Amino acid sequence: NVYVANELNVKYSASVNRSGSDTMGATMGPVLHWLHDVAAAAILFCVLVLLLWVSIFLYGSFYYSYMPTVSFSTPVHFYYTSDCDASDYALCSFPRANISFIRNERDQVMANGQPYRISLELEMPESPVNEQLGMFMVKMSLYTKDGKTVSSVGRSTMLHYRSSLLQTLSTLVFSPLLLTGMSEQKQLIEVELWSDYKTNAYQPTVGAVIEIQSKQVQVYSSQLRIHAYFTGIRYVLYNFPLTSAVIGVATNFAFLSVIVLFSYLQFIWGGLWPPDQVRRIERENSQKELDAPKVIGSVTDSSEFQGNDTEAELLSKKSSVVSDAPKANVPDTKAEESHESKGPEESDGLNMSDGSLLSHQTETALRQRPGPWMSL
Repeated sequence: NVYVANELNVKYSASVNRSGSDTMGATMGPVLHWLHDVAAAAILFCVLVLLLWVSIFLYGSFYYSYMPTVSFSTPVHFYYTSDCDASDYALCSFPRANISFIRNERDQVMANGQPYRISLELEMPESPVNEQLGMFMVKMSLYTKDGKTVSSVGRSTMLHYRSSLLQTLSTLVFSPLLLTGMSEQKQLIEVELWSDYKTNAYQPTVGAVIEIQSKQVQVYSSQLRIHAYFTGIRYVLYNFPLTSAVIGVATNFAFLSVIVLFSYLQFIWGGLWPPDQVRRIERENSQKELDAPKVIGSVTDSSEFQGNDTEAELLSKKSSVVSDAPKANVPDTKAEESHESKGPEESDGLNMSDGSLLSHQTETALRQRPGPWMSL
């Protein structure tokens, strides 16, 4: 009784342990599946975020490298000689200025083949000297790195006319601003020098010389402005930046997603198709190619057997003809028949046997030659 009781206790404890392990596995299984799904979703999210950032970086790099400088502005500081005896507010020489089109000592302002509009802005006071000056010339010359002048242009300009009554009225109206210094009696004159200038790739423009051909001109300040006129893709990128950015980033994202997908399939399956399907197709093709030589071999064997039968029939006919010949001519005919039969027929028999052996060897070679499916 004690022994039976011990066995029952052991079986009961084993069943309890088994049931506990089953309940633990039943409770841990969904948790592990949930963790697996969460990990897969997190990895997919990280990959998508990485692809998005790479797409934005590629579009930004393309925009920065492809789009030239849209607008360039630099102050123009005129200089002139002052070692003469000037009178009546006249200068000793024409005011001149040298402008460089190189930024950061390596980057050019104007891209090759891009049309630019180049203009000069002159801030001039409405002084009696400038009013009496009338028209004057502004000349600009562009030069290369070697100092060679590649283009030169001259334009005329003057102050806008304002009558004495208009000047008096404007002075009375804007007197508070004029007294506080918030406004000045001046005019901004814009001189368009080039409307469609393109720099040459073989002789890039690196600077310009500006000269005002008047010794009595009075200028507060001056600005040189270079503005690009875009066409084609550059026009779309500049005038529709948001739409261009969305299209460019989406295109890069789709292209990178396809590359990542193909890489994943190559890493998991070894190609675009599952390996089981590929092996099955290759096995079927190899079985078809292996079955083909057997049919050829059976056909050749039957033809060989038929050839042997015909040869035996010919030999029996010739032997019957020889037996029916007269006895006096028996030795001669036998000798002739022996010579004739031993000549071409034996040679034909040897040739046919050699041909059959060669055909059998080629068939066995075809059967034993490893195909491309044997390497898998």
